[in-house]
Amino acid sequence: MSGIGPLEPGEDTHAWDGRPPKAPRPAGRTRTTLAAWYRRHRRITFALLAAAVLLTGGGYLHATRPQRPPERPERPRAEVPYPVQVADVTYLDGRTTPADAPPRSFSFAVLLSVTSGPPVTVTRVTQPYAGLSLTTEPQVPFQTKAGSAHKITITMHVTKCGKAPRNAALPFLDVTLRNARAMQVQSFILGPRYAQDLSRSLEVACSNRLR
Repeated sequence: MSGIGPLEPGEDTHAWDGRPPKAPRPAGRTRTTLAAWYRRHRRITFALLAAAVLLTGGGYLHATRPQRPPERPERPRAEVPYPVQVADVTYLDGRTTPADAPPRSFSFAVLLSVTSGPPVTVTRVTQPYAGLSLTTEPQVPFQTKAGSAHKITITMHVTKCGKAPRNAALPFLDVTLRNARAMQVQSFILGPRYAQDLSRSLEVACSNRLR
C-alpha cells in the first residue's frame, strides 16, 4: 500500500519548528564583558592585590626579624639600712666646761660614726635623769655622712641635785637618728669610764648640797 504521510527528516537533518536557529555568540563579546567587569571593579581589584602584597611582605618581615635576647630580670636594689644599724656613739673624754655655761654644769665629748648607707641626721640627744638637762655642740639637727665621724660636745646642767644620780652604774644617752629610710631612737650605753666621770662631775656640782 502506498500513502502520503508526514515527511521524515533525512539523515543529518532536523525538523524545522518554525523558529529561526540561534546565531552563534561572537567571540569578541566575551572579552568585552570581561573588560567591562574589570573596569567596574578595578579599584577593588587593586585594593585586594595591595592587601595581599602587604600581608605577604609583613609575614616575611615578621618571620625574618632579628630575635631579641631574653631580658634579664633586674637585680633588686640594695635596701637602705636603718639608721641604728649603721650609726654608733662612743665616749671620748671629759671636756672643759664652757665659760658661759650656768653653774653646776660640766661637759664631755662623744664620737658619732656612720659606717654605710645614706647620711644620718641627729635630731635630738637626751638623757634619762630628771635632775639633769643638756645641750650639744654642734646644735641639733646635724648630719654625718657614711664613712665619717662627728665629734659632739655635750654640756650637762644639774637642775635638781636630789633627782640626779650620785652613783650612775650604766648611764646612757638617747639619740634620735634619721636617714632616708626611717627615724629611730637608740639608747647608747657609753661604758664604765663615762659612768665614773659622770658620777664624779655630779658629786662636784652638788657638793654644796643645794637642792
